[in-house]
This record gives sequence, structure tokens and C-alpha cells, in this order.
Amino acid sequence: MHEVIATVCGLGYSPIASGTVGSLAGLGLYLILHNNPLVQFVSFVILFILGVISSGVIEDETGEKDPSKVVIDEFACILIAFLFVPYKLLYIVAGFIIYRIIDIIKIPPMAKLEGVRGGWGIMLDDLVGAIYTNIILQVLAFLFH
Repeated sequence: MHEVIATVCGLGYSPIASGTVGSLAGLGLYLILHNNPLVQFVSFVILFILGVISSGVIEDETGEKDPSKVVIDEFACILIAFLFVPYKLLYIVAGFIIYRIIDIIKIPPMAKLEGVRGGWGIMLDDLVGAIYTNIILQVLAFLFH
């Protein structure tokens, strides 16, 4: 069961850009939940907890730090990237791109958080990236509203 959760039903096995695939799936979940921020946040919390547990188990089983097949972090945390952001195509596209760039380049302290042992490290760096993304989107929404 940990494998199913950590790979988001196998999406993490994508041969190309598994993190982006996981993020796209999370974006799909956001599109479903965007009308109810409370449900969006509660869904994130549940997925985050499941992600800490399942990704930690997979990391222990593989002996690999943050295995590429683990995409529950991108899937769950993108919900925070869009929390309370205006529901407009421009923000959705910009937010997705910003979230992926931040996740790839690991703006500090993301790289240090990734070093935290187990599932916490896997999940926390993406959460910080999502918070950064949300702040950027909130500023853009304020400036261009």
C-alpha cells in the first residue's frame, strides 16, 4: 500500500519527469477542489501525513534518498501552492510553472530540508516550495487584480 500512495497509483513510474507528472495529477485534484479551500486544505493535510509515512517506508526499502518514483510530495503540496489564489487560467499556468521551477532548483532552505531523514525530508522541501509559489502568486494577484 505504501508503494501505491508514494507513487500516486504508479504515476511515479513515469519514465520522463515523474515529479512533473505527479504535480500535474495534483493540479487535477486542485481543479476539482478549488471551490472549497477548507476541503482543499484538509485534503492536503491528509495527503501530507500519508506522504510522510509512505515515502519514508519506500526510502527505507530502496535505501535511496528521495527516490524519483515517490511523487506524493509534488501531488500533495501543489494544493498549498494554489490555496486562496484566484481561480484564473493565468494563475494556474504560472503557478504550475513556478512550482516546478522552484522544486527543481531548490531555493534555500529547501535543499537542507530535503536532507532531513525519511519521509519528512521528502515532503517538507516540497511544502516550502509550495509556500514560496503561493506567496509569488498572491503578490501577482495583488499587483494585477
